[in-house]
Amino acid sequence: MTESDAHEDSTDSTESAVADHPRKRPLWREILILVVVALVLSVVIQNFVGRIFLIPSESMEPTLHGCTGCTGDKILVDRISYRFGDPQPGDVVVFKGPESWNDEYKSIRSDNSIVRAFQGLGSIVGLVPPDENDLVKRVVAVGGQTVQCLSEEEGLRVNGKPLTEPYIDKRIPGNDTSCQGRYFGPVTVPDGNLWVMGDNRAHSKDSRFHLDDEHSGTVPIDNVIGKVQLIVLPFSRWGTVSSFDPQ
Repeated sequence: MTESDAHEDSTDSTESAVADHPRKRPLWREILILVVVALVLSVVIQNFVGRIFLIPSESMEPTLHGCTGCTGDKILVDRISYRFGDPQPGDVVVFKGPESWNDEYKSIRSDNSIVRAFQGLGSIVGLVPPDENDLVKRVVAVGGQTVQCLSEEEGLRVNGKPLTEPYIDKRIPGNDTSCQGRYFGPVTVPDGNLWVMGDNRAHSKDSRFHLDDEHSGTVPIDNVIGKVQLIVLPFSRWGTVSSFDPQ
C-alpha cells in the first residue's frame, strides 16, 4: 500500500465516522422546536377539539357553580359534537353573546397597547381568554318550536306542553314560583336559532331579557362555541354535565 492509498483510506474513515455521528442540534434549537410544536397543538386543540372555560356567575346553579369573588367551576367545552349536528333541547352550551347581550360586557384587555398585543397573541393559542362575551346556558327550544311562560299557566311550555326540568333547584329563592316571576311569550324560535335559559332561572339574564332584539331573544347556532361535557375543576366537583331533554 502506498502512502497515497493510506491517506485516502484515512480520509474515507474520517468521513464515515462523521456520517455515522451527525452533528447534534444545539439545546436552544431543540427547546424552540418543542415550544413551536406545543403552540401549534394548542391552537388546533383549542379551536377544533375542546377548550376550558371558567364559570363566572350563578346563572347555571346548581348544575354549574360560579359567583363573584369565589372560585367557579372550570368546564371542558367540546368543539367537535356540533360539527356533525345541531344543539338539542337540554344541551348545556357555551356561545358568543349576540350584540344586544353585550351591554354590560367590559373588555378584559389591557389599556396598554403592547400588553394588549401580547394578550391577543395569547388568545390565539389558548393561553388567554378571547375578548368576547362568552356565556353558558341550557337549550330550551330550537328552531321552529314555540316557547312561552304565561301567568295563567303552570310553568314553562314548549309547543304548548309543560317541561320536565329536574336540573332546577326550587330551594333557591325565586326559583320556586311559576315562571320564576318573569312571564313571556309565546315566542317562535327562528330556524337556525336557539332559545336558551339558565338553570338558576331567577338569577339568569338569558333569552327572556332580549325579546326586543333582532333575534327575539334567541341565539344563532353560528354563535355556539361548543357543548359543555365535563366539570374538570375543582376535583371535588369533577363529573359529566347532563343533557337531560326537558321536552
